[in-house]
Amino acid sequence: FFFCLARGSSRSLCAAAMAPVPLPHKKIVKKKTNKFKRHQSDEFVKVKESWRKPRGIDSRQRRRFKGLTLLVNVGYGSDKKTRHMLPGGFYKFTVSTVKELDVLLMQNRRYAAEIAHNVSARKRKEIVERAAQLNIKVLNGGAKLKSEENE
Repeated sequence: FFFCLARGSSRSLCAAAMAPVPLPHKKIVKKKTNKFKRHQSDEFVKVKESWRKPRGIDSRQRRRFKGLTLLVNVGYGSDKKTRHMLPGGFYKFTVSTVKELDVLLMQNRRYAAEIAHNVSARKRKEIVERAAQLNIKVLNGGAKLKSEENE
C-alpha cells in the first residue's frame, strides 16, 4: 500500500497496491461470436432458442441443406491456450471463503477471484479486503456493497 496527498489538505488512501497484471498470452480469437440457435425457433414460440441437435430422418438442417442455419461441430472450438480466458487475460476462480484466496497467492497473475453468488455482504467485504492484501484481482468485488454515508 502507498499513501498520497489529495488536492485538499486531508490525507487519503490512493488506489490500493498495484493491481495484478495478467501474464502475456496469445490473442483471443473467437471463431463464432453469435449463438447457435435451434432449428425453427424463429417460427414457433414453443420451440426455444437453446441449441438442440436436429435428429429427424428427413430433417433439412441435419442433412445440411444450403441456406439453413449452421450445425454445431468441433471446428468452432476455441484455441486450447485461450479457452475460458476472460478478455482481460485472467481465468475465473470461484471463491466462497477467505481461506480459498490462499490458493491464488502464487497464481495472482493467471487467475482472478470471483466471489460466489451465495456469499453474504459481510463475508464479501472480508474476502475483498484479504484479496487486496494478497494482491489478487476480484472480478465482482463491488457486488452487494452498500454505500456508507458518514456525516
